[in-house]
Amino acid sequence: MSWAAIILALVTAQRLGELVLARRNTKRLLARGGREAGAAHYPLIVAMHAAWLLGLWYFAVLRAPAGQEVNLVWLGVFVVLQLARVWVIASLGGRWTTRIVVLPGEPLVRRGPYRFVSHPNYWVVAGEILVLPLAFGLTAFGLVFTVLNAAMMWIRIRAEAAALAPQ
Repeated sequence: MSWAAIILALVTAQRLGELVLARRNTKRLLARGGREAGAAHYPLIVAMHAAWLLGLWYFAVLRAPAGQEVNLVWLGVFVVLQLARVWVIASLGGRWTTRIVVLPGEPLVRRGPYRFVSHPNYWVVAGEILVLPLAFGLTAFGLVFTVLNAAMMWIRIRAEAAALAPQ
């Protein structure tokens, strides 16, 4: 098994675990009176992320030249991004989900990375979408998905801002 396959197996397992956590948190938030916003664009986000991950499997594992090296500098950056991802998830706790779910009357989270930057999860994801392909030498792939992600984030952040605006 190649290093790319091992790395992608770990990333795939992480993402699947996060989907389980997100689904559990979403159910709890909705049960507490939360309301979902931006549900119409959610399938597009899921499709884009699935295509990104499947594309990485295809190009970095199935179609990679024999002996293809993993760039350890970019892999190191990706590991740092994973630490930031854990920080974001831990900071939001039970309010972290892959959907936009607003709890009326609840204040915005202002701890962890949210003290320093708006939408830290989106910054982490943007970094991951570019950096992991770079670790496999897939520059064009990373750039294409970075542009697609930027378009999705333009839609998503507008939906989230509208959902969080005072009513």
